[in-house]
Amino acid sequence: MMSPTTPDASRWESLDWFIATLKDWISFTFLHEYAYFAVWWLICVPTLVGVTFVFIVYIVISIISLFVFIHKKINNAPEEMLNKEWDKPRHLISYFGAKLGEILHGYEIIGMENIPEGPGIIVLYHGALAYDYSFLVNKIFLLTGRLCHSVVDNKLYIVPGLKLYFDLFGCIPGNRAKCVEILKKGQVLGVIPGGMKEAVFSDHNYELMWDNRTGFAHVALEAKVPIIPMFTQNIREVSRTFGNTRFTRWLHDKNRWFFLPMIGHFPVKLRTYLGEPIPYDPNITAEELAQKTKIAIENLRDKHQKIPGSILRALSERFEKHHKEN
Repeated sequence: MMSPTTPDASRWESLDWFIATLKDWISFTFLHEYAYFAVWWLICVPTLVGVTFVFIVYIVISIISLFVFIHKKINNAPEEMLNKEWDKPRHLISYFGAKLGEILHGYEIIGMENIPEGPGIIVLYHGALAYDYSFLVNKIFLLTGRLCHSVVDNKLYIVPGLKLYFDLFGCIPGNRAKCVEILKKGQVLGVIPGGMKEAVFSDHNYELMWDNRTGFAHVALEAKVPIIPMFTQNIREVSRTFGNTRFTRWLHDKNRWFFLPMIGHFPVKLRTYLGEPIPYDPNITAEELAQKTKIAIENLRDKHQKIPGSILRALSERFEKHHKEN
């Protein structure tokens, strides 16, 4: 049972007082019941929209995977999907992905010149959904013809309909040796250290939740490549999770498949910032490099994101004609 002294209980008590006062004023008998119905309706409808949108995204990716499979069979395409012969379907999918970002979110990238011509690791903050990173991968391929490889949670590979899509865009499980191999071939790699925990439990304050994860820093040092910090303005306003408690965090730690309810999808303005590369330094430890990267992303956040985030403000930014510094 929730204690009456908790913040949530206080909010409901305030609502009760407001409804009682309004009821006395306008003499509407069933105002209390209607008010609570309206409150729950406002919660449930955005949640339903959020779940529906995620389901639609999953269906679209599954259809793309089916398209890839058919293309492979009809054209006798090579098994190795990083082969140049796969560039045509990759370009088509990237084009539609980039257009979707522009239409839904007026998506922009600031600092594209910070991506090196050679190898490098893009490290970023994870919103409730990583749409910004997908849009970035699409844009990089369209503008440069380079494929940005991505480290993806191992569990996602067992979800039906995702594997062929992942293979087409060079996604790999979090294997350190494989990451180093990709970088030594001169490729770019994307890593989200916060992973699912950051996606589920961070909020409109944009807290980075990396715990003690330093794997990407070990990879950068071993491959001798720079790290490019990335942050996307308003990414937490696209979709919001709720239900962040000690109990739900405990459930997540026990079962990595645990998700919180989500509301959204809101067509807010998204603007990705790519910071100056953190160069390879043989005299720094992986722990120091990870901390340095975290600070760089937090600096991008503090410079370009008003905290706490606001869905209404993020929506209004869609109507700004020109980019301006916060």
